[in-house]
Amino acid sequence: MIPNPIRKVLSIFRNCEVRALLMGGQACVFYGAAEFSRDTDFAILADEDNLARIGRAIIELRGEVIAVPPFVPEYLLRGHAVHFRCHHPEADRMRVDVMAKMRGVAPFSDLWDRRTVLEGEDGLQYELLSLPDLVAAKKTQRDKDWPMIRRLVEADYAAAANPSPARVHFWLTEARTPEMLAELAGRYPAECAALADARPLLHGPMDIESLEDALAAEERAERAADREYWLPLKRELEALRRTV
Repeated sequence: MIPNPIRKVLSIFRNCEVRALLMGGQACVFYGAAEFSRDTDFAILADEDNLARIGRAIIELRGEVIAVPPFVPEYLLRGHAVHFRCHHPEADRMRVDVMAKMRGVAPFSDLWDRRTVLEGEDGLQYELLSLPDLVAAKKTQRDKDWPMIRRLVEADYAAAANPSPARVHFWLTEARTPEMLAELAGRYPAECAALADARPLLHGPMDIESLEDALAAEERAERAADREYWLPLKRELEALRRTV
């Protein structure tokens, strides 16, 4: 069950025809990898019309920008997140974060084309990042994101009785569980070999200890890349804080 404050945010965004896709912890709830998330995070289209629709939704939610940067296109298009705090009585204190650009994540037009659409018990439709795009968005320097990636892929693997080739491709490229990877390599040797150039650990030995070491190396590399990506953005935020 989606908490009422989050349903209110999603409902208002939909009523205002905002082009946005749910991501972050709340999307993980829908995919069965988390039980609760306090915030509502969106990937958004940052064109003039859609930003105006978001502005109307935030007004209806009685939202205010918190922290920096301000809600203007130039910051969104450079990769910053804009943070709002809602004061609507049905979503009081709910935080809403929006982003238009993320490291390693496709442009919004691609995200929209392959989005996941679900319908809740209340009849409201929920538009989410596809599972592969959500996993890509979670490859950050934050400690909490890596266990979530593992749970997302494990939950998808456990739920699939007759997987499509695309789903097998997703598991082989994104699984972070040594036992699962070893099992996949045994079940799908041709697919594993075809993907080994893109994911070098699939070339290596499939014993648990070797896979654990290779997965740890992958994670370190992604964390380092994310830190490097955010360095100039953090400097920009620090400069903005000094001016407000």
